[in-house]
Amino acid sequence: MSALAVGVAPLRVARTLAVVVAGVLLVTLAAKVQIPFWPVPMTLHTLAIMALAVGVGPRLAVATMLGYLAAGSVGLPVFSGTPERGIGLAYMAGPTGGYLAGYLVAAGLTGALSTGRGLFGRIAAMLAGLAVIYALGLAWLALFVPADRVVALGLLPFLLGDLVKVGLVAAGVSVLPGLRRALAR
Repeated sequence: MSALAVGVAPLRVARTLAVVVAGVLLVTLAAKVQIPFWPVPMTLHTLAIMALAVGVGPRLAVATMLGYLAAGSVGLPVFSGTPERGIGLAYMAGPTGGYLAGYLVAAGLTGALSTGRGLFGRIAAMLAGLAVIYALGLAWLALFVPADRVVALGLLPFLLGDLVKVGLVAAGVSVLPGLRRALAR
């Protein structure tokens, strides 16, 4: 193995780690931002996760979400509503736990489905990711609220905002077509 090849591998690992750490910080910031919206305030979780998935691809998006979930599981206040509503595994096992799991699956799915796609393919990939987030989130939420209230509490208040966020990501990624290539380098 040449000296150049030996030097490239640690640089690649360092770059990957930097992207993952930056992604964890982005998702954490997105969780903490609350925007007045009707009928409930919205965070920017979905926007950050979809942007990462479309922007850096499935491998780095999943690594970022694993880092985010790991940080939260050990008690770092990375989630929306933490530390006020609890921290660590107790928070993750609460009503929003399914959405957190959905973010992880959606990051991989959206990243994989959007790779090499045009605008409409990326939008379809994000909608598929959003469907996964809601499916896992609502299934888990059903353990905490009456079945007849799950959709009213866990989907309807958030759907419009999430669709707006998908539109914003689609527009942003279209404006910056080299984002994935730049971050991959």
